Amino acid sequence: MAKKIEAYNIFDLREIAQKRLPKGLFEFVDRGTEDEVSLRNNRAVFEKIRLKPRTLVDVSKRSQEITLFGNKYKMPMVIAPTGVAGLLWHEGEIALARAAADAGIPFTLATGSMTPMEKVAQQAGGELWFQLYMWPDKSLSYQLVERARAAGFKALVVTVDGAVSGNREYNLRNGFTVPFSFNPRNVTDVLLHPGWMTGVLARYVFTTGMPRYENYPSEIKYKVTAHPMGRSQMKNDALNWEDLRYLRKMWPHKLLVKGLLHAQDAVLAADCGADGVVISNHGGRNLDGAISPLEVLPQVVDAVGKRVAVLIDSGFRRGSDVVKALALGAHAVQTGRPGLYGIAAAGQPGAARALSIFREEIDRVMALLGCNTVADFSRAYLHDAESALRTNQHARPGTA
Repeated sequence: MAKKIEAYNIFDLREIAQKRLPKGLFEFVDRGTEDEVSLRNNRAVFEKIRLKPRTLVDVSKRSQEITLFGNKYKMPMVIAPTGVAGLLWHEGEIALARAAADAGIPFTLATGSMTPMEKVAQQAGGELWFQLYMWPDKSLSYQLVERARAAGFKALVVTVDGAVSGNREYNLRNGFTVPFSFNPRNVTDVLLHPGWMTGVLARYVFTTGMPRYENYPSEIKYKVTAHPMGRSQMKNDALNWEDLRYLRKMWPHKLLVKGLLHAQDAVLAADCGADGVVISNHGGRNLDGAISPLEVLPQVVDAVGKRVAVLIDSGFRRGSDVVKALALGAHAVQTGRPGLYGIAAAGQPGAARALSIFREEIDRVMALLGCNTVADFSRAYLHDAESALRTNQHARPGTA
């Protein structure tokens, strides 16, 4: 019988993960960039929006089911791409994907994952999406796209907000690298967390070797030298809209563009043939001082919501957060850190607990708002939401 996970909300899972992981690894997952203004603001904007419930509504037949890209899912959520899952738990990508499959939602595998995409596709089940970073050598990126197609991934999520790496200074201080390497700054950190050392790091060492980016082509995978986490992936600062048009021609399934914060960019993505956009500031991890995705969501929905699916991520920790985004017009919400906290806390059961927390909280909010379906959500259930978001852009952000 599986051990019960004493976590009543996502913040509880975060605390468990913090105790289990080396400091450098936890901070890579948990923190933002530079002064973390965007990180704090991502949470603060949710507090600016108030809910307006209706009463005496029969809500006995509530359902969170949504239809996205013609497919039905049991919750209005998608697991966002997070390349570090395999460092938090041995082959954590597979565990997280299985939890998503059991919850009836898609899982997005990152370019920088520690488990090969083919192995995830073979063992995880469920609907799988693949996230793509375009590399300077575009031919290598196109090979990656073909591998994802051949492996059966159903959507390609092109991340466009990483022309260069974010300035995550704490990674430099903590000395955590990928591929993992021991150095004076992290040895003590690792030794103080024997559960992670034996359950994750040692399992890799004795099976496949030090964790590395397993989706990189073989001609470069084993030549990648250790760099601070977040600065070790190849980035392409010459990426432009023509590259997106080319990907549209070569990818036969759904194409999403992730990392937009401007309504006009969402229009351009739609013009290039994208099926969906993901409004995101990379969880406050790239450009510090960037607006919260929630602040621009109404503008994006008004601009392209009838042409393409509009998804959103960054800062979601409560079921009420998800409902607020859906009421503002998002078609679904992507979450990254909550699943990582769950994986770090207890592997697949921890990830399942993270998703069950969201499911329980969304259900409760639906009942108390007087809504039976996700389609019932609208701005009518929010108190002056757009005014609050405009005001928040000029206010000093609160704490996370």
